[in-house]
Amino acid sequence: MYLKELTELDGVSGDEGRVRDFIKEKIESKVDGVKVDVLGNLIAFKKGTKSNRKFLLAAHMDEVGFMVTNVEDDGTLSFAPVGGVDPRVVVGKHVRIKGEVPGVIGYKAIHLQKRNEILESPKYENLRINIGASSKDEATQKVEIGDYVSFATDFRCENSRATGKAFDDRAGCAVLMEIIERSERFEDDIYFAFLVQEETGLRGSAVLFEQLQPNLALVIEGTTAGDDPGLPEHQWATHLGDGPAITFMHRGYVVNKKIYESILQVAQKYDIKHQPKRRTAGGTDAARLAKTGGGVPAGVISVPARYIHSPLSVIDVDDFKNTVSLVGKILEEGEGFAR
Repeated sequence: MYLKELTELDGVSGDEGRVRDFIKEKIESKVDGVKVDVLGNLIAFKKGTKSNRKFLLAAHMDEVGFMVTNVEDDGTLSFAPVGGVDPRVVVGKHVRIKGEVPGVIGYKAIHLQKRNEILESPKYENLRINIGASSKDEATQKVEIGDYVSFATDFRCENSRATGKAFDDRAGCAVLMEIIERSERFEDDIYFAFLVQEETGLRGSAVLFEQLQPNLALVIEGTTAGDDPGLPEHQWATHLGDGPAITFMHRGYVVNKKIYESILQVAQKYDIKHQPKRRTAGGTDAARLAKTGGGVPAGVISVPARYIHSPLSVIDVDDFKNTVSLVGKILEEGEGFAR
């Protein structure tokens, strides 16, 4: 598995180069072609035995994070979120600027806060990143406005549960890499797209149709787990340990019914543990693929993850392995899938 290496790389939306270079190095000898498009998407190709259809597998490389917006006189950094990050989860967390400069996100100590401040969520305008500099001149020797900032989180795995950052969507990228590692060919021509800037508006997927014109697609994601403390079970979207989540609808897209039912049929046929994604919040690149160019009918299969879009999330490794198995069996079905 490439989960550890992928999650520990920094790749905030628009700054996916480290992730792209790592993936390209690992896969280019195992596919028939690989290219990087003008937006930064990495696209690999594996020719099919029949080549009657073009089948697109997509996962996004980018993660949520931040960007430096100002260097203050005291040497601290003002910053803004890139993608959806709740300010309540960032206070006191370790970060990296430009992939190398360590920092800590700071906020006013609780002893100094007024009652209304304690009860309210912090605002980004009141948060700062401390990099150990004592002045603006000292800080600007290391960083500058526009630098990217990522959470600094190590990957760990214990008792089939893995913790780390950016499982949304490095888990999806790892699934695609596992499929590429397989030596067999499938009936369909397979395009593996590792996309940029999903977290800031599904931008990477917007340029795929004109390049590839695929016949159908699967988007492989990391999605919200609902089994969080304090959340009633009827509000759970997914549950860790119940297998890959299969989406029937989400924000901006109703999944093609034939593809949705075909995914379920394959999971049942091969007795692969799976679950429906029971809440429709959130969106994926499938929505963009459905309404760009001629449109691509797309399904969505996701690895459930607790606490996504935060410094540290949790997945079940068996869910990840079952996602790889399900995607692999779908490709093995060949032309019989979604016909």
